[in-house]
Amino acid sequence: MNPKLSEPEIQQFIIENTGKPIAKLALMKNPFPYVEWREIVNQIAAREKAKEKLPTWFNTNNIIYPEKISIEQTSSETAAQYKANLVSGESLIDLTGGFGIDDYYFAKNINHVSHCELNPELSAVASHNFKLLGVDTIECIPGDSTETLKLLDRQWDWMYIDPSRRSDAKGKVFLLKDCLPNVPELLDFYFKYSKNIMIKTAPLLDISAGLSELHSVKAIHIVAIHNEVKELLWILEKGYTGTPVIEAVSITKEETSTFVTQWDNDAEATYALPKKYLYEPNSAVMKSGAFDAVSTHFKIDKLHKHSQLYTSDDLIAFTGRRFMVKKILPYQKAEIKQHIEGCKMNVTVRNFPQTVAEIQKKWKIKDGGDTYAFFTTNIQNDKIVLLCAKI
Repeated sequence: MNPKLSEPEIQQFIIENTGKPIAKLALMKNPFPYVEWREIVNQIAAREKAKEKLPTWFNTNNIIYPEKISIEQTSSETAAQYKANLVSGESLIDLTGGFGIDDYYFAKNINHVSHCELNPELSAVASHNFKLLGVDTIECIPGDSTETLKLLDRQWDWMYIDPSRRSDAKGKVFLLKDCLPNVPELLDFYFKYSKNIMIKTAPLLDISAGLSELHSVKAIHIVAIHNEVKELLWILEKGYTGTPVIEAVSITKEETSTFVTQWDNDAEATYALPKKYLYEPNSAVMKSGAFDAVSTHFKIDKLHKHSQLYTSDDLIAFTGRRFMVKKILPYQKAEIKQHIEGCKMNVTVRNFPQTVAEIQKKWKIKDGGDTYAFFTTNIQNDKIVLLCAKI
């Protein structure tokens, strides 16, 4: 970490230029020749990235940022707040500390947090920022976390790991064994130092694949923010042999909704032709794959085994979007020309042979408006279009 970046005139320059085009800034003459211009421009770019994602850091003076990619890959404050509520106790060790967003929030529920970070530069940045943020219960330990565990040789109430994909794993199917640290290989070693482990993975990881690589998985939290799945949180408890609980969590500015089920549950869905109301699960529920459980839990019917749309005659509270069905059309040329061609509407496809882009192009549909068109397949395997109004 370059301490010169903390100098008042440089910090003021960074603040004043946040939000300006980086390409233009990069061509400017460096007004601070004793600091590399690339470093200053990076601070401006990273601070802009933090504006929405990390408002506490953005609004704190003299924060030093790592490379912009670290900001892009770090947890948002919203996600960090959620996972902090899953832990409690005296101590937690984070084996992959990074920029320290998660640890800042862990420290609100845990009395002592150890932040391990392989990159000494990033460890120094996190330590600097924790002081500015007024946190004195986080200990920053640079170096390899495996060696740190051996050296400290103690028990923690919780262990947290956010493994990163190795650069040579690009293009491969996402597997935990292709990440650093290699959690499946080290898991029994980790359980020597904590009975409770939380692992954060990207949404790309298939849940079945993760369960095949891990053991002792007690719960999996699928965390979506503004209907985009941001991370999977795997909660492991030493010796646990039961069926994992799946919690599909959807966080918006208005509310947080949670759909809870068990992995591999034996729920059986009911099916029906479209009724008065239509339901589309949120992205967290979609990631869970618990489509039959949605039908049984909410007592609503599926349109088709593979459509993942639901229907009912009575309006219910639902963890996703709700619509009133205004018109049901067979997917036939004459019907589409009369009711859809050239219109403005929001198109969604579910279990349909064409993409949204193909449908919009073929039928000259403009995006937007108050009508929602679902191109899908019903229980009779007929291709249909549901014209709906959002509730």
